[in-house]
Amino acid sequence: MKPIPYGHQDINEADIQAVMAVLASDWITQGPAIEKFEQTVAQYCGARYAVAVNSATSALHIACMAAGLKRGEWLWTSPNTFVASANCGRYCGAAVDFADIDNRTYNISVTRLAEKLKRAKRENRLPKVVVPVHFAGQSCEMEPIQRLAAEYGFLLLEDASHAIGGTYQGQKVGSCRFADMTVFSFHPVKIITTAEGGMVLTNRQDLYERLIRLRSHGITRQAELMSENQGPWYYQQIELGFNYRLTDLQAALGISQMERIDEFVAKRRAIAAKYDRELKNLPLILPWQHPDSLSAYHLYVVQLAPVYQRKSRRQVFEELRASGIGVNVHYIPVHTQPYYRQFGFKYGDFPVAEAYYNSAVSIPLYAAMTAEQQDYVISTLTEILQ
Repeated sequence: MKPIPYGHQDINEADIQAVMAVLASDWITQGPAIEKFEQTVAQYCGARYAVAVNSATSALHIACMAAGLKRGEWLWTSPNTFVASANCGRYCGAAVDFADIDNRTYNISVTRLAEKLKRAKRENRLPKVVVPVHFAGQSCEMEPIQRLAAEYGFLLLEDASHAIGGTYQGQKVGSCRFADMTVFSFHPVKIITTAEGGMVLTNRQDLYERLIRLRSHGITRQAELMSENQGPWYYQQIELGFNYRLTDLQAALGISQMERIDEFVAKRRAIAAKYDRELKNLPLILPWQHPDSLSAYHLYVVQLAPVYQRKSRRQVFEELRASGIGVNVHYIPVHTQPYYRQFGFKYGDFPVAEAYYNSAVSIPLYAAMTAEQQDYVISTLTEILQ
């Protein structure tokens, strides 16, 4: 059997034709497909505005800039995430800190966040921005986190890179009902793809207008923002921005993929449900779903149960890889990375995230996964563990 990756894009003939149509058009970058893609995602999620960019990392960066994050201020996030969720604060010169995770959802813990905020208020080091990460496709507990934002005065930026198509309290992730901004990723292993790409959603016009400028060098053509207007060709750079633009080729792929997003999520949930049934008697801790959320299932992460002593996580991981199953580990806690240890972080600072990491393995899950492939993963994992 061909090796099975942990994640993979699903590209069909309609996707290919959508991209070819743009190649044959007058616009291949910064044309009408960009705005249509933004409108498509915003309408699907129930948000007012969307700004497409070339990666979710870029989206996080300009979202922090739009929030006004700067040197001398703080960004907090989860230690159980890809480094981009923290790096966006460093790009702005801000300091970064973390709140430990919940031991069932693996998302940022509301209890630990609340405790840390109380201490930070006494110490006059409250965060300017908090980035809850919707790990594996499951929303964080956004309503109580929003209450903390109102109490302590920080801006909420959802890192929903894993979670387009998921829901929280019956609403689509990305509606920004409980957050100032939401970021999506469209990397090939995510729910939908534009090859590389990302997006920021918001319901705030002031944030939207700044995000639009920041993705394109800080340039505006809005007459009311310029100090003069020399003619219809004229523009002004009014702040330092970046070239974070998406292309029409990518946007066309995204529009086509959005036509199948509910199908993709339904397939992922069906695969996850089969794993739940077939793996329940193995010495594993399986993913737990909060009753307020429906995961988009970007990842299916299992942990070796503490009672299981026959093999280490590394042994299980390497045996699965040797069997042609492309397992992975999500994530190495950010505070343990050498770059962040230079700021004083150390092993033991966030014990729940560290304990989770020490036993976690992400097994294959993607919309194009076949029943035969999943059966092979299940039977191989069963054989290795038993």
